[in-house]
Amino acid sequence: MQNFTLHTPTKILFGEGKIAEIGKEIPADARILITYGGGSIKRNGVLDQVYQALDGRDVREFGGIEPNPSYETLMKAVELVRAENIDFLLAVGGGSVADGTKFIAAAAHYEAAQDPWHILETTGAQVTNAVKMTCVLTLPATGSESNNGAIISRKTTGDKLPFLSPYTFPLFAVLDPVVT
Repeated sequence: MQNFTLHTPTKILFGEGKIAEIGKEIPADARILITYGGGSIKRNGVLDQVYQALDGRDVREFGGIEPNPSYETLMKAVELVRAENIDFLLAVGGGSVADGTKFIAAAAHYEAAQDPWHILETTGAQVTNAVKMTCVLTLPATGSESNNGAIISRKTTGDKLPFLSPYTFPLFAVLDPVVT
């Protein structure tokens, strides 16, 4: 037997139609960036539901987060977060989108002199704050919607590294079985 302590501060909104409640959970004045993968959320109507829930909010999009999210792709989102003063990230997708969004959240405020890849080389030890984030899960599998860990790949070197940070727990996660 292994002893352990489990701490999962992520609020879970479970059930049909729960996407409609995200507007109540995100501050009204937040500058929101929706992150997603290949675009299936556009085809299946999930993105429309998210926009309906965020009607009238300051929202931008960043798509293209691939399975085994790549550092190179995620750094483009980090640049957008910094340039647009984004203060809330909303991952819409599966575990890879959630993982990638956790890295974006941590890297956007990373102040160290090193490249943000250093977050991964130190398994998150250097992260001292992050952009607030949450997720609407469309593919259950990894538990990334309610944990503080992520695994990120770097195409240029072939590396694939994990990190953990108490600053990257999603504030809440929507688990609507109709869209998963």
